[in-house]
Amino acid sequence: MQRRVFLAGIGSALVLLAARAPAFASAPSFAFDSIDGGLISLDDWRGRPVLVVNTASLCGFAGQFDDLQALHERYGPRGLLVLAVPSDDFNQELADAQAVKEYCALRFDLTLAMTDITHVRGPDVHPFYRWLAAEQGFTPGWNFNKVLIGPAGEVVGTWGSAVKPTSAQITRQIETLLR
Repeated sequence: MQRRVFLAGIGSALVLLAARAPAFASAPSFAFDSIDGGLISLDDWRGRPVLVVNTASLCGFAGQFDDLQALHERYGPRGLLVLAVPSDDFNQELADAQAVKEYCALRFDLTLAMTDITHVRGPDVHPFYRWLAAEQGFTPGWNFNKVLIGPAGEVVGTWGSAVKPTSAQITRQIETLLR
């Protein structure tokens, strides 16, 4: 009898905790202009994780492109989309999308998905980043901020520029989502 009461108490506590847990909205339908032309729709990646990173070719953190490519090669075949979002909001991007594409292909041998040059903050912010700020209070403070979106469109984690894309704190989350 004591065991049933104990288990019932645990069940009630879990229900109360779940009811009090913050509910984060999943990402609505977002599309980015692709650097290759056309659109990259996050809806096409529902059911799989997406790592979105605002980038800049001339940034001191640009060496992280190598890590992004490594994630793409390691986890892409298992379902991860690594999406680079070039932005000149911090005045460290090349003049146009074609220059960005060529530079990243030649300098970093990038084959991962890239958007056109996109605003990640300010009055012309892309709707994804506007939603991210409203739902999570997260706005890129610099280049190479990372946002991991889970298979249901939920924000799993956000990291600043100094956290390498291949860090254990990010790869553990990715591996959990790919199980």
